[in-house]
Amino acid sequence: MKKKTTILGIETSCDETAVSIIQENGSDKPSILSNIVSSQVDVHKEFGGVVPELAARSHIEKIDMIAKKAIEKSRIKIEEIDAVAATAGPGLIVCLSVGLNFGKTVALSLKKPFIAVNHLEGHALSPKLNSKINYPYLLLLISGGHSQFLSVQGLGKYKRLGTTIDDALGEAFDKTAKLLGIEFPGGPKIEEYAKLGDKNYYSLPKPIINRGGCNLSFAGLKTAVLKISKTIKSNQDKYNLAASFQKTIEEILCEKSKIAFKEFKKNNKIKKNIFVIAGGVASNKNIRYKLSELSLKEKFDPIFPPISLCSDNAAMIAMVGLEKYKHGINNNLDFPAKPRWPLDSKAAFLKGAGVKL
Repeated sequence: MKKKTTILGIETSCDETAVSIIQENGSDKPSILSNIVSSQVDVHKEFGGVVPELAARSHIEKIDMIAKKAIEKSRIKIEEIDAVAATAGPGLIVCLSVGLNFGKTVALSLKKPFIAVNHLEGHALSPKLNSKINYPYLLLLISGGHSQFLSVQGLGKYKRLGTTIDDALGEAFDKTAKLLGIEFPGGPKIEEYAKLGDKNYYSLPKPIINRGGCNLSFAGLKTAVLKISKTIKSNQDKYNLAASFQKTIEEILCEKSKIAFKEFKKNNKIKKNIFVIAGGVASNKNIRYKLSELSLKEKFDPIFPPISLCSDNAAMIAMVGLEKYKHGINNNLDFPAKPRWPLDSKAAFLKGAGVKL
């Protein structure tokens, strides 16, 4: 009987300490034997955002315990692991270093291959944990630190079609929540507030909606929310602003997705077009509904990771590790942490003042 490949994944790129073990099960989707995620919300709440030094200290304190829990829950012996995969970037370097060094140590002690994983590639492949997906496919990655459209041609083969020129979408959600007096992390709460408000109450801008291809911009929208937030006099005003913000985001994503669809189809002549939406903001149910509706209308199959696998987790890191292991790809133990590590290394850096579209 052929041995089932088993991968240990480790994720510490920001403020989640996570360890997972996945295993091939003979089908198109691996089994998640364990996926332990320890949040640091309470550590950073009073600061209104992630403090890198505190996040790194928390990772150091928890990583060993989280790994033991993951191994215990998986019901396998540590010696049965075939390879260790750990996030090497992008992210906060003091945080990345904790999981990366832990992973290298485990791999060395077990004499197993070590695989350095791009965190963004983890999000890109996360739907493979619950869906059969063939390459190529169109990816919309929307998270706290990244917002971009990518054509996924294969493992490690990405072409960026569009990106944010300023804020990431998750950042825009969190900053809007902060302006509404919602405690960090406030992004998910915006969706709850929006259900109680009038989405047409405020007219908000949609930056670069008619230019820049499928590039995105959220700074101007955030500025408009800041100005309106100073005039708010009641909770209902807050709900109305949240609803208007949510609606505006949905409209921006739908319009830019239409452009990405055309760009993807122009360069990929395939029978079945797939649109994968991944990252923390992909857990927003309204966004899932709107993008699903648009995809079907434009003859794309919409695929999302389960909501539990949208935010940072180690199962998606193990998924990349499994794909790389099957292709015979691993890394030396001197592989460095990379705070910036784009999926498309040839794409121009588009961020900051003076960007021309």
